[in-house]
Amino acid sequence: MVKKLIKTSFIDIAGIQVEVVRKVIRHLHITIYPPDGRVRLAVPFWVDEEAIRLAVIERLAWIKGHREKFAGQVRPPEREMAEGETHWFQGKKYSLAIREVVGREGVFIKGTDTIELAVHAGSDVAHRRDLLDRWYRKQLKLEIAPLIAKWEPALGVKAAAWGVRKMKTRWGSCNVKARRLWFSLELAKKPPECLEYVVVHELAHLLERRHDARFKALMTLHLPHWRQVKKQLNTTLSADEPLEL
Repeated sequence: MVKKLIKTSFIDIAGIQVEVVRKVIRHLHITIYPPDGRVRLAVPFWVDEEAIRLAVIERLAWIKGHREKFAGQVRPPEREMAEGETHWFQGKKYSLAIREVVGREGVFIKGTDTIELAVHAGSDVAHRRDLLDRWYRKQLKLEIAPLIAKWEPALGVKAAAWGVRKMKTRWGSCNVKARRLWFSLELAKKPPECLEYVVVHELAHLLERRHDARFKALMTLHLPHWRQVKKQLNTTLSADEPLEL
């Protein structure tokens, strides 16, 4: 197996320590990680330090703004998967109920405000979390499938494949060459309009790789309110949701 070539270093820019990760990529990416606003810059190997400093300085207001937002943001505690705990699904808040069963385990929506976990006696936090994540994954795929079917013909594109996985830095990604789309498992918790925005966003990358004027024009043409939905998507962040420019 061929290992990916990666080189990591740190530089100080305007009083901010920036982690610089050089790797085999085509474009520069800046990511800010909660809760302390750690800044990570992924760059192609050919980009020199001067260009790196310039890229960060040009985005300094954006970086400082989101670091301040992180500093003042109240973040939810680590999920303990306990009775009465709050969880989100499709943009709505639910209370977690735990029911011990002898037979098959599962996840169920009860009424309008309860997610029930049917689990074996003695189940631990990791098992309960995995059970809920598998349910989230199934439900999210059920949401995504009709959106793909709706927006592929609207945009005049065709994805070769798509899937759902845990993603630490993005809501979605598009491998243009392979025409493969990935969607973050966290989207199962977001409102349907946010999921639709991400689906359109990733499909649009099959027409335009970069986030340039043409890409934004495509988004505006097909989803005129995309900027408002994007803002909504990033308004409430969980403990492990960073922002990427």
